[in-house]
Amino acid sequence: MKKKLASPKATARKTAKLITGPSRPKSREEWLVGATVVTQDDRRRVLAGNVRIVDGRIAEITTKSAPRTTRTGSVKVTELAGLTLLPGFVQAHVHLCQTLFRNQADDLELLDWLAKRIWVMEAAHTKETLFTSAKMGIHELLSTGTTSILDMGTVRHTGAILEAAKKFGIRGSFGKCLMDHPDTTPASLREPTRDALEEAEALFKKWNGSEDDRLRISYAPRFVISCTEKLLREVISAARKNKTLIHTHASENLKEIQMVKDLVHCENVEYLDSLGMTGKNLVLAHCIWLKPNEKEILRRSGTHVVHCPSSNLKLASGFAHVSDLRSRGVNVALGADGAPCNNNLNMFTEMRLAALMHKPANGPKTLPAREVLDMATRDGAKALSWFDEIGSIEKGKKADLIALDLNQPDNALPHAGFGAKKSLKLDPDAIASSIVYSSGPRHLRHTWVDGNLLFTGGKVRGIPSEQLVEEIRQAQATIYRRIPKNG
Repeated sequence: MKKKLASPKATARKTAKLITGPSRPKSREEWLVGATVVTQDDRRRVLAGNVRIVDGRIAEITTKSAPRTTRTGSVKVTELAGLTLLPGFVQAHVHLCQTLFRNQADDLELLDWLAKRIWVMEAAHTKETLFTSAKMGIHELLSTGTTSILDMGTVRHTGAILEAAKKFGIRGSFGKCLMDHPDTTPASLREPTRDALEEAEALFKKWNGSEDDRLRISYAPRFVISCTEKLLREVISAARKNKTLIHTHASENLKEIQMVKDLVHCENVEYLDSLGMTGKNLVLAHCIWLKPNEKEILRRSGTHVVHCPSSNLKLASGFAHVSDLRSRGVNVALGADGAPCNNNLNMFTEMRLAALMHKPANGPKTLPAREVLDMATRDGAKALSWFDEIGSIEKGKKADLIALDLNQPDNALPHAGFGAKKSLKLDPDAIASSIVYSSGPRHLRHTWVDGNLLFTGGKVRGIPSEQLVEEIRQAQATIYRRIPKNG
């Protein structure tokens, strides 16, 4: 049988393919049109305009006309008329491993909360329950406008948290919790120093920069009490070598501070500074009880602080001196902390509380809405060392965005400033006030990460709420069965 010869056209196509190589995938392009765009750029511009996204990045922000149909060729067009578009919230202190423990560790102060509830339940986690806990938290975060997090895991199975983040699309830096002190940690969570560090290094090698740099790895010693000096010094060395963040707690509770003094004979921040840990790659959660010299150390070193208003109130830990720290030039971001000490992961709640709780002691002008909005976006991105990519709507940055409907009876934007002679359609102060003081998850319409629409129509992509509830119940039952009867 004679072999059929290829046609000249087919031969030409084959030759061209050999010369040029495999064809490149088409660019993914989308226009978001007709929105009020709260850029959060250096000038805090608010524009009536359109945003073009190409391959997950912001390619253009324009006030000129843009496509108005749902599709123009291969370009998707999303109509946002009447909505306010802003950068996704960045939470700089979260514990996804604890989401399953919500409503099970209430009305306790920090050290009892840890010893009697949290450490007992964390020790009972399996890979499967930890995945569910992370999935549960990510569902809540995406459906309340948070697109990026700095997460502290538990001691074991940290890879399960990263698998959940990979699958469901949130951006974050994740750290295995490090606890090795022989006298101050429970045996159920304590690890040999070398084992803890080796696992942290293995996580870094496997995950850091994965998913087009959507997932990063940080080092997460729990706090001074739980860590030997050897461990902390090794963490400092590893973080410098790998050029990554260190994420820990400091000066949250007076009893904790006394324990630190008994162990190392100085204050938290003083001790961390003496080891060489302070600096732009260190993120400290809470920092409520600081001495003046510690505040100066934070300013001098460029160390970041995370304010967690709900957690600080619920655990009766105290009132962080946020306004004082910020006036000194310390970058202060926001975080919900964990679900058992909050009891939610909702950034709208944290913004409102942060704006309100410091006014009685410091005056009504303390932490105005626009400053708090900065804490929830720009300053969170700075704390995560990610401000070159997220935290504002600017050309070249990642398309991590949220869209709010601020034209509702319970939160209608004012269209004229107080005493104005003419309509002020885009009053930046009024918009910030609406977001910080009056908004909630009920106003959220869309959430994008890397230009991917992860929340819309009241649903998180890939996480059906009904199935998640049943999965949560099963995971909690597994944890209860694994807790020792005297635990």
